[in-house]
Amino acid sequence: MRQFKASIFQALSHPTRVAIVEYLSEGELSVSQLCEKIGVEQANASQHLAVLRNKHLVETRKEGNQIFYRLRHPLMGEVLEKMREYFFAHLNEAMEILREEQRGSKKIEQEVNQ
Repeated sequence: MRQFKASIFQALSHPTRVAIVEYLSEGELSVSQLCEKIGVEQANASQHLAVLRNKHLVETRKEGNQIFYRLRHPLMGEVLEKMREYFFAHLNEAMEILREEQRGSKKIEQEVNQ
């Protein structure tokens, strides 16, 4: 199980792949639509999509000469949303520590100036 989890996080270890999964959590997109949204060339997007496909995070559908991608399971989008929540919780903790430090510094300055 740990190996499985590690392989999923490894697949998500690049910001472009995270962006792809975030956009696909909103629904199916063609490769060209993904490239436009993310701002990468098609060759680069294809490499990242291959990593996600190999880890079974995305599925494809071909229509004419276009390939459409979608998440294999919507839970992957929820995992990234939880990571976003974790980031903001961590950020809020860090901001509170900084505020406490500032209050402590101001108190020391006031005591020194008296």
